[in-house]
Amino acid sequence: MAKKDFYEVLGVNRDASDDEIKKAYRKLAMKYHPDRNPDNAQAEEKFKEAKEAYEILSDSQKRAAYDQFGHAGVDPQAGGGGFQGGAGGFGGFADAFGDIFGDIFGGGGGRGGRSNVYRGADLRYNLEITLEEAAHGCEKQIRIPTMDECETCHGTGAKPGTSAKTCSTCGGHGQVRMQQGFFSIQQTCPSCHGTGKVIPDPCRSCHGAGRVKSHKTLSVKIPAGIDEGDRIRLSNEGEAGQNGGPSGDLYIQVHIKQHSVFAREGNDLLCEMPISFTTAALGGEIEIPTLDGAAKIRIPEETQSGKVFRLRGKGIRGVRSHVQGDLLCRVMVETPVSLTARQKELLREFDEIAQGDFENQNPKAKSWMDRVKEFFN
Repeated sequence: MAKKDFYEVLGVNRDASDDEIKKAYRKLAMKYHPDRNPDNAQAEEKFKEAKEAYEILSDSQKRAAYDQFGHAGVDPQAGGGGFQGGAGGFGGFADAFGDIFGDIFGGGGGRGGRSNVYRGADLRYNLEITLEEAAHGCEKQIRIPTMDECETCHGTGAKPGTSAKTCSTCGGHGQVRMQQGFFSIQQTCPSCHGTGKVIPDPCRSCHGAGRVKSHKTLSVKIPAGIDEGDRIRLSNEGEAGQNGGPSGDLYIQVHIKQHSVFAREGNDLLCEMPISFTTAALGGEIEIPTLDGAAKIRIPEETQSGKVFRLRGKGIRGVRSHVQGDLLCRVMVETPVSLTARQKELLREFDEIAQGDFENQNPKAKSWMDRVKEFFN
């Protein structure tokens, strides 16, 4: 079977730069590496094709021969004018693959070894606030667990008067190389776990970790209009770094308690207000609550249960909004209970009178009955 064009295998143009070729190979190697695609013969074949293409195109002499003579120019079995170069281009291939291997297995950097300075971990704190606090803003005091630098050893992990020593296994690099066939593979040192140092006499306070568990109290400003699920970032308030590394960040995850009256939908507030049968029928004025006090709305006569009244600007102004939300009040007609004998008598009298003009006074009931008749007919 004829071999594919090496440029086509890597998906680059024939005038591609060395960096473009290396980048294309890294992408394909990450995608089709056999360790990432076990029992996938097709992926393994694509990986081998990409490896062969990169080995040729990453070497200037081999690439020149390939551009002039094609596959015959780089085939060691071909005679005459075929390129007879040795392993001159292999160093670049091994370096590129070493970087890729580190990306796949988390082995860290390439030829220069791993830095011993580590950034502290980010922390998350779940903060629950009321709807009123979310609407108007507030300031909260929180107490969080954290890892601080050990005061006894000042972060070295070694007992006072002693010091850490350079790891003899990796020579202080934090990584060791293993030779597997043609490939030189870089891995985290098993003795020092990547730090490059070993501690013969650990600090008794932190047991060699250089950090200890503690708590700290922080003041958090909650901006007005914050919503459920929003996060507040406090820079450098996470766990302390190691070996002089920067601290991580603290993320405050906001949760809003369920309110007894209001529900929030974006910047709008929703509530339900029960009204009496007579208020709904005859109209009137009712008082409803808002986050800033009470407000009055006019109920027109013949109001139906479920009608929504909008109060402009009585909602919440969001953190990123320039417009105040609204308050949407849904009125629900309440059926009276615990009626007296006289009240029942009056209602029966009212019902008898109303039956004489049922269709005009109960348009929804009439419409529904018409649909039922049409359905059965």
